[in-house]
Amino acid sequence: MAGMREMVLYHAPEKSEKTRILKSVLVRMGIRIRNITPDETGQQVGYLAGIAGFEEQTQGEAPPAIPEEMLVLHGFDSRRLDELLIQLRRAKASVALKAVLTESNCTWSFYQLYKEIRAEHEMMAAGKTRH
Repeated sequence: MAGMREMVLYHAPEKSEKTRILKSVLVRMGIRIRNITPDETGQQVGYLAGIAGFEEQTQGEAPPAIPEEMLVLHGFDSRRLDELLIQLRRAKASVALKAVLTESNCTWSFYQLYKEIRAEHEMMAAGKTRH
């Protein structure tokens, strides 16, 4: 999966000023954006990222709506990943739920990945101690 052009799979339940700012950071950095619509959240993440060997799945019942913003990052090296996260923070356009596309999670549906990230986010939030 290395050597791919950088891409972000982006899901936002509704467009906002933050969405516009986030997308402008991505465009400025030359990163491709793939907007994920509610009817695509049942598709495998690998398919949505355009990875060879993944095909569109015929879907039965659509998964529940994802009520939060989510980013899935593909094709980034660690330097560019750090740069992106810094730029998003500076622009006040950080997204709490984000993941890097891996060989493990590329077979998951976008919705499955959302549930996994949401659970991890809740565990980390619960584990933070007050200073």
